Amino acid sequence: MRIILALDQGTTSSRAMAFDERGQVVALAQREFAQHFPRPGWVEHDADDIWDTQLAVARECVQKLSLARSGQAQGAHQIVAIGIANQRETTVLWERATGRPVARAIVWQDRRTTARCEQLRSAGKAALIQRKTGLMLDAYFSATKLEWLLDQVPGARARAEAGELAFGTIDSWLIFKLTQGRVHATDPGNAARTLLMNIHTLDWDDELLALFHIPRAVLPRIVPSSGMLGEAAPQWLGAAIPIAGVAGDQQAATFGQACFAPGMAKNTYGTGCFMLMNTGTQAVASRNRLLTTVGWQGPAPGDARRTAYCLEGSVFMAGATVQWLRDGLQMIRTAPDIEALAASVPDTGDVYLVPAFAGLGAPDWDGRARGALVGLTRGTTRAHIARAALEAIALQSADLFGAMVRDAGMQLTELRVDGGASSNDLLMQMQADLLGVPVVRPQVTETTALGVAYLAGLATGVWCGGAEIAAQWAVDRRFEPRLAEPARRARVARWREAVERSRGWAKK
Repeated sequence: MRIILALDQGTTSSRAMAFDERGQVVALAQREFAQHFPRPGWVEHDADDIWDTQLAVARECVQKLSLARSGQAQGAHQIVAIGIANQRETTVLWERATGRPVARAIVWQDRRTTARCEQLRSAGKAALIQRKTGLMLDAYFSATKLEWLLDQVPGARARAEAGELAFGTIDSWLIFKLTQGRVHATDPGNAARTLLMNIHTLDWDDELLALFHIPRAVLPRIVPSSGMLGEAAPQWLGAAIPIAGVAGDQQAATFGQACFAPGMAKNTYGTGCFMLMNTGTQAVASRNRLLTTVGWQGPAPGDARRTAYCLEGSVFMAGATVQWLRDGLQMIRTAPDIEALAASVPDTGDVYLVPAFAGLGAPDWDGRARGALVGLTRGTTRAHIARAALEAIALQSADLFGAMVRDAGMQLTELRVDGGASSNDLLMQMQADLLGVPVVRPQVTETTALGVAYLAGLATGVWCGGAEIAAQWAVDRRFEPRLAEPARRARVARWREAVERSRGWAKK
């Protein structure tokens, strides 16, 4: 049995999953790592923590594979390829010679460059940026984070211009470390999230590089999402293993959900919530403040050169909202506890939680919004707040869904879901109710890791094409909407009132 090892590097944890040829999980390991919040609105990771935890879970998976073979130390030799899925936009800057980061990584949630984005918007640059990149001008993306590092880390700009430093999103960082510095690369899907790549030419754009003062020498090479791009050094996992797939986590999840046809959509419930709809080989410009992005390049039914594009909506705080209830308010002991607590009351008692802790993403795009809890009375309990937190996740996703329907010009008939919180039946029923269409959960919900495993497996002949992959996708449960249309519209309208109360709160 041939095995693909998927490295799924997320915002709060690093995971490794081994998949067999049937797309089934045969080994899994996961470790959380520290989050750093040095100032309000700032979010940082130690890139070495990311590497250490990712390597540790990969080795743990290899060990589990060996034990499954009656103790034979052959786990690494079963693995035909590695695929890498990653949290996107998070920005790492490191020394090429030593592989040491010059500063902590700036996480996608970080808002420190909001003022810089406002400056560029005032200078009339937003339309140019959106036309070339498909993205909104926002601190969410990598360009202003990298610009900030080059300006604030002593000597960094001169060293970058001299070719001594390397920039990358987390995929590039892991590829560099796995190959011991031999490969500095990214794929078009990740490059599309930097504000530096032109999504129409699939290359770094000189005009954008000049706008953000980014030297080309610091950038990784852009390679297909599926293809042989290097080998992990044998010292890491016990054998030299090809790295054959790479994709940002949301693109990988869309591929893992077999959303290969235009009009198919999925929503991933992780730290954030990310809804993507395949638009085929055309980059569809959004009229409703969504993002146009590259899905993947390389594998496609009948055409290995095909580039697939997607419309995307991003919610910054989904599972992170539950994490805040657990860690910040200590309202629950573990994240899964929220389902029973929220189900203990029939509704929120007209309480709404707007989890704009890191601003608002699509379709509002307000970097100065902050979290708001409105509608509290003396009768409000922690159960009402827990239910409001789950509803907030579903309501934010409903905003995205509505914008996507308007952009697509057609009614989407279902939404495929995945990610950790998709196992929460109450949340999934809320989601179906607030969308007014069925929500479909597959048997394998770890579609981020599965998607990048498919990308790596297509490059190495484990799978032949999209039809074979689509045939492996199977339904676990289908949630049908139960809420009457007038009640659904009223709930969404009340939510929008709450959102308005969170707007523009942060003044600095």
